[in-house]
Amino acid sequence: MLDWRGENRASADRGIPGAGVALTLLILINLFNYIDRQVLAAVEPEIRRELLAPDDPNAQGKMGLLATAFLVSYMAAAPLFGWLAERYSRWLLIGVGVALWSLASGASGLAAAFATLLVTRCLVGVGEGAYGPVAPTLLSDFYPLEIRGRVMAWFYMAIPFGGALGYVLGGYIAARLNWRWAFYAVVAPGLLLALWAMLMRDPPRGGTDLATPPRRAEWRDYLLLFDTPSYLLNTLGMTAMTFAIGALAFWMPAYLVHQRVGPLFGMGPVMLFGAITALAGLFGTLAGGIAGDALRRRFRGAYFLVSALGILISGPSLLAFLGTPFPAAWIFVFLTVFFLFFNTGPTNAILANVTHPAIRASGFALNILVIHALGDAISPPIVGAIADRWGLPIGFVAVSAFMGLGGMFWLWGARHLDRDTQLAPLRLRSGQ
Repeated sequence: MLDWRGENRASADRGIPGAGVALTLLILINLFNYIDRQVLAAVEPEIRRELLAPDDPNAQGKMGLLATAFLVSYMAAAPLFGWLAERYSRWLLIGVGVALWSLASGASGLAAAFATLLVTRCLVGVGEGAYGPVAPTLLSDFYPLEIRGRVMAWFYMAIPFGGALGYVLGGYIAARLNWRWAFYAVVAPGLLLALWAMLMRDPPRGGTDLATPPRRAEWRDYLLLFDTPSYLLNTLGMTAMTFAIGALAFWMPAYLVHQRVGPLFGMGPVMLFGAITALAGLFGTLAGGIAGDALRRRFRGAYFLVSALGILISGPSLLAFLGTPFPAAWIFVFLTVFFLFFNTGPTNAILANVTHPAIRASGFALNILVIHALGDAISPPIVGAIADRWGLPIGFVAVSAFMGLGGMFWLWGARHLDRDTQLAPLRLRSGQ
């Protein structure tokens, strides 16, 4: 089947020519993306000892600002690069972004003062803002909607696996050299991946969705995002999910230490939690993408239903974890993380499928802004405030309530998904 340029269009079970190479490259970039994010957490104690005064009463608060600075710059940059991606070469933008965050990470290792490190982490966020909203749109143009769930799952499996790998590698390198080399180590691979991205060729925009090339979006076209129920409800559900992930990632180590959880299989509780998160997140992400695509032919709104099912199992699993003694409690940790990541492929496929190709990058960018601003940017202090008053277990009960809320949003969205998917390729061209 040919597109408007006379090129092969994607079949229902595979992408257009070059799709496999593009997916491999984007997975590798995303892996280093999350390795780079978690390197900071792995070496935070060493940085604090070297760059801050030992009697600084605000030392931990300042270190927390490094994560906040990254997140704020990432959220702020994403909409700009989403808009640019609809007008310029997406591979070039990705290459520039990867090069920027790689060099900024290396500069983090050179920092001689805390203020310098704060600036470099902001630049890392800007670089990742050039990548986050753009990469999924490329995958959407390489692969048809019939298999986007599993394709997105393969891409996003780097979140749990890369994050855990970054923590392990950062700690390993810091222990044998020093914390600065943990940042230097990502520079060369990042620059090589950036060069590879710059040599890639953009696929036809909308080539797997449209019969004719899309026109450039106008400002009024972006209002369609707010008139698409599936997009709005999916973003709300993802916000609740991101709230839960942010709170659990931040507070679970403290909970394990407070409970005096003993080692298992030769690993301390925090390291074991990281290993379980990596495995459960990896397999949960892949399983959810496969399940969403498999059920899509049988159930309308399957992507929403699979996502809702996963998070509605994850919430009770978290509650069961709180009431189960160790080491049996680790089973419920695995189930909580597995089903919490079950939605990753389906929900990102929804974002791609219900947005017109001309505004798809901005749709992903707006989603990034909302889910982080109202999700993991605020959940650690909110759950911490609850823990200060009633204890951390009650904070986790509140987290499970947010999981249930996310499930409700996704169940609500299921009735709209089929219609919104069918309308997405038409609305800009018809002016509806």
